[in-house]
Amino acid sequence: MTDAVGSIDTPDADDETAESKKKSRKGGKRGKKGPLGRLALFYRQIVAELRKVVWPTRSQLSTYTTVVIIFVVIMIGLVTVIDYGFQEAVKYVFG
Repeated sequence: MTDAVGSIDTPDADDETAESKKKSRKGGKRGKKGPLGRLALFYRQIVAELRKVVWPTRSQLSTYTTVVIIFVVIMIGLVTVIDYGFQEAVKYVFG
């Protein structure tokens, strides 16, 4: 018994066999196009992927930017304090 989309256990009648799939893959799009054709295909794929991206709104972008800047400032302060501590420890030990 199969549902509307078919069953994993029983293959559809129009499915290709493994050997015919191997033969149809030979060459593919890359084999038929030159370097400029492949570059154009790559560019079209980039544009297609960028259209799928959910871009943030202006308010989300400003919020994310503010969070990143605050985090970086905190990390700069933390590294500065640790560096100063190591500097004083080295001065105490060596001289």
